[in-house]
Amino acid sequence: MGMSEEDALLAVERHATSKIVKFDDLLKLHTFGFRGEALPSIASVSRFLLRTRARGADEGVELRFNGGVVPEVRPCGAPAGTTIEIRDLFYNVPARRKFLKAATTEMNHITEVVEGVALAFPQLTITLKREGKVSHEWLRRANRADRARESFGNEELAELSGRVGDLSVLAMLGRPERARSTTSSLKIFVNGRQIRDRTLLRAVAQAYGSVMEPGRYPLGALFIEMDPELVDVNVHPQKAEVRFADGRAVADAVQQILSAELGRSFGLPGFAPAAAPAPTSAPGPARPLPGG
Repeated sequence: MGMSEEDALLAVERHATSKIVKFDDLLKLHTFGFRGEALPSIASVSRFLLRTRARGADEGVELRFNGGVVPEVRPCGAPAGTTIEIRDLFYNVPARRKFLKAATTEMNHITEVVEGVALAFPQLTITLKREGKVSHEWLRRANRADRARESFGNEELAELSGRVGDLSVLAMLGRPERARSTTSSLKIFVNGRQIRDRTLLRAVAQAYGSVMEPGRYPLGALFIEMDPELVDVNVHPQKAEVRFADGRAVADAVQQILSAELGRSFGLPGFAPAAAPAPTSAPGPARPLPGG
């Protein structure tokens, strides 16, 4: 859509794009960010360029920051939409820059984040470049299942889905013999947000029952959609972890849904899901969340 000059200048003001109107909004977040700090924070520690043109406008506007000082503002030619370039990250904060790892390690972290966005939002075409060359590209797909098949290449993935009350699950999971000793190849998403959660990782592994060796995890992706009021995303500095109102019920629901489908999907004659009590309804009313 692009932005006007007025909106572009406002977008880089701290808290100006906050999604919080009243305190209770913190308990039902539908967006990934909500404080309105992302753009001003990154602009303060980099050479930052924002170029945008609103659809229908005759010209665009370019904002250029160097370390978050007052931006240079000038008109520019640009297609409708917004482009942001970030260069020389932490150039003005040498104490922070020295803690960066090797370029390859940092690139791996970046790739993991971008891949998570690609898996959660298959309607987007995403291109990741390194030193001017395309490193990864995810083309627009019809749904998350198709995007997962693209991301995991030649791996055979079973498409599993189900619902328990208001909690819905979609999982794209690999065969048990392709399981790994680490959890890095099993991606978990809650309402489109990639998270880390050991309980859910174990629930997925246990859904394979006796055919999954202890300490091993399948590769693939798990997508959970649920009422935002039943999950608190404001419990981790990087928003990498969440707290469920009833975490045990969520894990049991996931295991119940996956256990019912995995044996049929992979045609495993000896498949026996691990015994675990399965809920018959979605997680119950939320207990008060921290700060609620």
